[in-house]
Amino acid sequence: MRKKAVPVGIEDFKELIQDEYYYVDKTLLIDEMLMNKSKVTLFTRPRRFGKTLNMSMLKYFFDVKDKEENKKLFENLKVSDSEYMSEQGKYPVIFISLKDLKGDTWEECLKRLKLFIFDLYAEFEYIREKMNEWDKRKFEKVLYENEDADYIMSLKFLADSLYKYYEKKVIILIDEYDVPIINAFDKGYYNEAINFFQTFYSSALKTNNSLKYGVLTGITRIIKEGIFSGLNNLYVNTILSKDYSEYFGLLENEVIEMLEYFDMKYKIEEVREWYNGYIFGESKVYNPWSIVNYVREKEIKAYWANVSGNTLLENMLDHAGESVYDDLKRFTDGESIEKYISDGTTIKSLLNNDDEIWQLLLYSGYLTKDEKQKEIDVTSEYTDVYNLRIPNKEIRKYFGNMFLNRFFGTEVKTNILIKALENGDIKKFEKTLGEIMINMLSHFDLD
Repeated sequence: MRKKAVPVGIEDFKELIQDEYYYVDKTLLIDEMLMNKSKVTLFTRPRRFGKTLNMSMLKYFFDVKDKEENKKLFENLKVSDSEYMSEQGKYPVIFISLKDLKGDTWEECLKRLKLFIFDLYAEFEYIREKMNEWDKRKFEKVLYENEDADYIMSLKFLADSLYKYYEKKVIILIDEYDVPIINAFDKGYYNEAINFFQTFYSSALKTNNSLKYGVLTGITRIIKEGIFSGLNNLYVNTILSKDYSEYFGLLENEVIEMLEYFDMKYKIEEVREWYNGYIFGESKVYNPWSIVNYVREKEIKAYWANVSGNTLLENMLDHAGESVYDDLKRFTDGESIEKYISDGTTIKSLLNNDDEIWQLLLYSGYLTKDEKQKEIDVTSEYTDVYNLRIPNKEIRKYFGNMFLNRFFGTEVKTNILIKALENGDIKKFEKTLGEIMINMLSHFDLD
């Protein structure tokens, strides 16, 4: 029997199912969300851990357009046996992914944003037939790119218009909500971007009677920016949360099943060492991007770390103090380190506070919490203290290639260090690292 294809880079749920790619069934995410009934949910997970595919799945499940055709996509999947299958195809859905919305200047970003909103309105241009003249004029200003088009309120207006057209409340799905904001910070136009996106997001999600549910995904938990201020109906689900922990990333049994399907089960120990090690909530999780690439390439190497560049993280490391380097050395030695992870942050504080780097490393997937956590006094203000560690060999190699090469000395010495790490030669590792640390500390003495 012909085997299904490996779904490397396939993020559209319909394409994945119809073209018969191998699919790890995560459809009970729908079941759990409908059971919990959170009005607005923000999922923060590292890059390439299944966020976009899950959002695409939600779109095809809920969308009132092509209801019967979309229903077929869920045949024989877990949600098809759920009582919540009755919610399939009931709501108009706005699905936007902002992961490519970047620009070197605010003018460039805004230009791309306007084109993006134009495409979104063009998708729903048929709803004009039921609009009054005033609403039709507002809609067509965006559609025809008039100078006085109201882009900042365009998401809310589209939701209101869909509600009037279908007489059903709207589901808004925003994938990678934080990418344009982080990029704006990196490129120096943060204030302009935050002023726009504060209203763009909150108007659609906060005071919107047309809204049934809102779901956002991102990497960072930038709660204090004002984007979600006053949004008292927001539930934030991070990698530290117990709920939904099995729906982003792959569980051990899912990886074993996949390796077995592709006749690679004998490789499980090696795969476990390289790509497992994450703890989301109370679930042990494998990196899905690495797994699917490994199954296709059949070669153990770093897949995820090489494609998940994080300019904000690099910026923070550029500004990091001596204590950060000391802790990075301890991480590369295989230690777990106790760190306080704050309950949300502002981007501006990230570069001014070395403690914030551990939050970003954790949420970005370069560190994970330890399975065994220290008992914390719940009456203490430091209840959000976690033992952090490098999750697996892939990330350990990444630390070697990026952090040590970037901050701890010459490329030749770094390569020796990486080889010593890979070969488990602790003596050579410590000797080389000692030489590098002397060079590094002399750098700090220049002040």
